[in-house]
Amino acid sequence: MDKYDRDILKVLQSEGRISNKDLAQKVALSQAPCWRRVDALQKSGLIKGYTAIVDQEKVGLNITAFAQITLDNHHPETVQRFDRGIQQWPEILECHATSGEYDYLLKIVTRDMKSYNLLIYDKILMLPSIRSVNTSFSMQQKKRTSHVPISDDDFK
Repeated sequence: MDKYDRDILKVLQSEGRISNKDLAQKVALSQAPCWRRVDALQKSGLIKGYTAIVDQEKVGLNITAFAQITLDNHHPETVQRFDRGIQQWPEILECHATSGEYDYLLKIVTRDMKSYNLLIYDKILMLPSIRSVNTSFSMQQKKRTSHVPISDDDFK
């Protein structure tokens, strides 16, 4: 990865819908080499995809919760069942396996507290081997970005 690839990644993180012509101009390449580089970045998996960022409150998702999950055990079949289970609910935006007191951290969005409780009690707690769920609710979002910091030092 060279300076051009890094510059392409930086621009695409901010302007995912930019035309190849405008992208090439911003990164000081001609259009054909710019397109080939973007194609190579996509094929290599460095670019995983493109998405629209939706304002969750404007679509009625007013609750953001962070649920810390502890399992009874860490047998491979228990972990696999948990992993499969959480994939089926679109309210769970992210799931991270964590170190420390809890096994997983889930980022969840729902319309209201009733919807959150239904997700927890009727779905998540029905998964086998859930020992506990500890939830914190977001009072106000202070920062949100999907931009990965890219510097020249990261690729030496």
